[in-house]
Amino acid sequence: MCGIAGLIHRDGATSVGKEMTAMLKSLKHRGPDSTGFAVYGTSTANEYVMRLKLAEQEDLAKDHHIRQKIRARQSEVDRLLAELGAETIEVTEATPYAFRYRLRYTGDTRRLAADLEQIEGAEVLSFGSALELIKDLGDATQVSEQYGLGTFRGTHGIGHTRMATESDVDIRSAHPYWAYPYNDIAVVHNGQITNYWIMRREMERLGHRFMSNCDSELLAVYTANNLEQGATLEDSLKSSIKDIDGVFTYVVATENELGMAKDTMAAKPMVLFESENLVALASEEVAIRAIMPREIDTSDPYDEEVRVWQR
Repeated sequence: MCGIAGLIHRDGATSVGKEMTAMLKSLKHRGPDSTGFAVYGTSTANEYVMRLKLAEQEDLAKDHHIRQKIRARQSEVDRLLAELGAETIEVTEATPYAFRYRLRYTGDTRRLAADLEQIEGAEVLSFGSALELIKDLGDATQVSEQYGLGTFRGTHGIGHTRMATESDVDIRSAHPYWAYPYNDIAVVHNGQITNYWIMRREMERLGHRFMSNCDSELLAVYTANNLEQGATLEDSLKSSIKDIDGVFTYVVATENELGMAKDTMAAKPMVLFESENLVALASEEVAIRAIMPREIDTSDPYDEEVRVWQR
């Protein structure tokens, strides 16, 4: 199952957090295990937002000393950021285990993320100029309220409701996935990738990291690898249709673009609405109607179809 959704406004910032929440609420029946959002706001030169988790949600119940451990881990994060020359402008505790850092930094973002992930329990969920990636266990209402998404303003976003079929129910296995080490690229996916382990080993030989055993993470790593080689987002989406085996529909967002691709069998659904100022797409039309209450015309992308839109 799983449900995916995305939207992009071509005429400026709106309440995109509220809109993405409404879309994913309507897809709750497709995946109750976890919900995730990748939303895009305004960017400032040499400033980044880092979304970081220092434990899993389930650790709060399993480990009586986890809060103390998280405090120690956060102290190590702060020490390392200072050591690498990153100025912390603001820190927000979204949950006892998830944090939002606003940073001023001019150094190597790949090294910063890699060094932070050497800390026990640490995972950089996203590091972006415009991107903020939020994901947790629970439905769209729970996650949105927990992380304050209702007040987030931006131009575009993607989201996912997950039904776990092949990997654990935890934040690490939830979507979206950040296309590490690219600052503002995130991916959501519905489907099954049958050559996952072959392609994963190939990506690992090229030096890419994986944080989960979820096949969807491969699409983020694959996208990052292609862009690192100089491909455009459209190039990468087209290449994925011949390189990746299985049934899949996936959506990719960058700082200024929204893109989608369907495999050769087109077994996983996607519905598309496009107007002069707004593009919205989702696994089911009900998600688009959650933000477009008036009568609209929608379409279904064909097999092997690739589309990219700019804001």
